[in-house]
Amino acid sequence: MSTALSKQELHNLAMNHVGKDLEQRGFEFIAINSKLKKHPQFVCIDKTNQYFFVIVRAVLLPENPNNYDVIWMESFKKHAREKNA
Repeated sequence: MSTALSKQELHNLAMNHVGKDLEQRGFEFIAINSKLKKHPQFVCIDKTNQYFFVIVRAVLLPENPNNYDVIWMESFKKHAREKNA
Protein backbone atom coordinates (compact mmCIF):
# COMPACT_ATOMS: atom_id res chain seq x y z
CA MET A 1 0.00 0.00 0.00
CA SER A 2 1.36 3.43 -0.88
CA THR A 3 1.70 6.29 1.57
CA ALA A 4 0.53 9.85 1.05
CA LEU A 5 3.06 12.50 0.09
CA SER A 6 4.28 14.75 2.86
CA LYS A 7 3.49 18.47 2.59
CA GLN A 8 7.07 19.16 1.45
CA GLU A 9 6.94 16.36 -1.16
CA LEU A 10 3.63 17.67 -2.50
CA HIS A 11 5.10 21.17 -2.66
CA ASN A 12 8.18 19.87 -4.52
CA LEU A 13 5.95 18.10 -7.04
CA ALA A 14 4.06 21.34 -7.68
CA MET A 15 7.35 23.27 -7.91
CA ASN A 16 8.66 20.86 -10.57
CA HIS A 17 5.48 21.22 -12.61
CA VAL A 18 5.47 25.03 -12.43
CA GLY A 19 9.23 25.27 -13.05
CA LYS A 20 9.01 23.20 -16.24
CA ASP A 21 6.13 25.34 -17.47
CA LEU A 22 8.06 28.56 -16.81
CA GLU A 23 11.09 27.16 -18.67
CA GLN A 24 8.94 26.25 -21.67
CA ARG A 25 7.58 29.80 -21.70
CA GLY A 26 11.12 31.16 -21.93
CA PHE A 27 11.58 32.56 -18.43
CA GLU A 28 15.05 32.77 -16.91
CA PHE A 29 15.32 31.93 -13.22
CA ILE A 30 16.98 34.44 -10.91
CA ALA A 31 16.17 32.63 -7.65
CA ILE A 32 14.36 29.46 -6.60
CA ASN A 33 13.15 28.68 -3.08
CA SER A 34 11.51 25.31 -2.55
CA LYS A 35 10.95 25.59 1.21
CA LEU A 36 7.37 25.56 2.41
CA LYS A 37 5.92 28.93 3.43
CA LYS A 38 8.86 30.86 1.97
CA HIS A 39 7.74 33.20 -0.78
CA PRO A 40 8.18 33.67 -3.63
CA GLN A 41 9.19 30.25 -4.90
CA PHE A 42 10.48 31.58 -8.23
CA VAL A 43 11.94 34.94 -9.14
CA CYS A 44 12.40 35.04 -12.89
CA ILE A 45 12.65 37.40 -15.84
CA ASP A 46 11.17 37.28 -19.31
CA LYS A 47 12.84 38.21 -22.60
CA THR A 48 12.15 41.93 -21.97
CA ASN A 49 13.87 41.73 -18.54
CA GLN A 50 10.58 42.20 -16.67
CA TYR A 51 10.81 40.54 -13.24
CA PHE A 52 8.15 38.10 -12.04
CA PHE A 53 7.54 36.66 -8.58
CA VAL A 54 5.85 33.26 -8.82
CA ILE A 55 4.14 31.73 -5.80
CA VAL A 56 3.48 27.98 -5.84
CA ARG A 57 0.79 26.51 -3.65
CA ALA A 58 -0.31 22.88 -3.98
CA VAL A 59 -3.86 22.03 -2.94
CA LEU A 60 -5.59 18.71 -2.53
CA LEU A 61 -9.04 18.05 -3.91
CA PRO A 62 -11.76 18.94 -3.01
CA GLU A 63 -10.13 22.22 -1.88
CA ASN A 64 -10.65 25.00 -4.40
CA PRO A 65 -7.29 26.31 -5.68
CA ASN A 66 -8.90 29.68 -6.43
CA ASN A 67 -9.43 30.35 -2.70
CA TYR A 68 -6.52 32.24 -1.16
CA ASP A 69 -5.74 34.75 1.57
CA VAL A 70 -6.64 38.06 -0.12
CA ILE A 71 -5.02 40.27 2.53
CA TRP A 72 -1.74 38.34 2.35
CA MET A 73 -1.78 38.44 -1.46
CA GLU A 74 -2.37 42.20 -1.52
CA SER A 75 0.58 42.77 0.83
CA PHE A 76 2.74 40.57 -1.38
CA LYS A 77 1.65 42.46 -4.51
CA LYS A 78 2.54 45.72 -2.78
CA HIS A 79 6.01 44.35 -2.07
CA ALA A 80 6.37 43.28 -5.70
CA ARG A 81 5.38 46.74 -6.94
CA GLU A 82 7.95 48.33 -4.62
CA LYS A 83 10.59 46.07 -6.19
CA ASN A 84 9.34 46.92 -9.70
CA ALA A 85 8.36 43.31 -10.30
